[in-house]
Amino acid sequence: MTTVKAHDPRRKRRRITFIVVIVLLILAFFYGLTTGSVKVTYSDAWRTLTGGGSDLANQLIWNLRLPRLLIAFLVGAALAIAGCLLQGVMRNPLADPGVIGVSAGGGFVAILMTLAFPALASFVPIGAFLGAFGTAILIYLLAWDRGVSPLRVILSGVAINAFIGAMTSGVMVLYSNRVQSVISWMTGTLSGKSWYHLDMIWPYMLVGFILSGFAIRSSNVLLLGDDAAKLLGFSVERHRFFIIMLAAFLSGVAVSVAGLIGFVGLVVPHIFRLIIGNDYKYLLPLSALGGALLVGFADTAARSWFGSIELPVGILLAMIGAPFFLFLLQRGRVAS
Repeated sequence: MTTVKAHDPRRKRRRITFIVVIVLLILAFFYGLTTGSVKVTYSDAWRTLTGGGSDLANQLIWNLRLPRLLIAFLVGAALAIAGCLLQGVMRNPLADPGVIGVSAGGGFVAILMTLAFPALASFVPIGAFLGAFGTAILIYLLAWDRGVSPLRVILSGVAINAFIGAMTSGVMVLYSNRVQSVISWMTGTLSGKSWYHLDMIWPYMLVGFILSGFAIRSSNVLLLGDDAAKLLGFSVERHRFFIIMLAAFLSGVAVSVAGLIGFVGLVVPHIFRLIIGNDYKYLLPLSALGGALLVGFADTAARSWFGSIELPVGILLAMIGAPFFLFLLQRGRVAS
């Protein structure tokens, strides 16, 4: 007696999607290394990476473009993972670190440290995480009523987001003589980022990426709903708390180096849900790759497509992302 395996049409789609995204990510990597006010050929970029290349190419790639591009990839992956986790745990397509106030909490502490305590600049990633973490805890407590409702989390987050925004504006008014140093950061920028900033964030990012692998099963179970998860013997509140804190950690570290970049965690997971479905075993890593691709490519475009003007990447992403997201809503194609 032979057993016929059920055909899953999404299996081939997942495989093709992974291959396409990885190829695009490689292309974005070399495009970022070769594009700018001074062009570098692809062959010279390859020779530079393998230990050769001209002096100019070495200077441009190793000291300027490569660290900035790697930071863009890490930030994009972190924001996409955070948004993907939050949308799953709250079963709400609008859940995103920027929407529920987690990014704002991290940003407030980062701005406060930058303006009021500039000597503590090396501790900004830790401070931003603590700000995001504290904000997530506050939202969680405000939403608690014999359990946490995803809807209450969203509503509490929107209110906290507005409150933190007012506090951030107040700090900027108090330190108006130094505010120029954080204006571009408020819009989300990777300008001037170097190996120093990469060394500062990659250990935190690595921890967050590893922990996100442990959140895959929890996220899949929570998609079934609280009642179904409890029937399976699943500790809903404990796993929800872990996922929310993990999302706060990743978004806090991303905010600390790149500023308030929006759209990535909101739309990237939606795009891949439409293609491959809701299984976090595939959705989470694909969202990470997609977020890295999006921010890496957008940052290259922001610094090279507008002549002598370098546009903050957060502005470019908002200009592209907001209309696209509205289009998805209008067509009714946003997966919930």
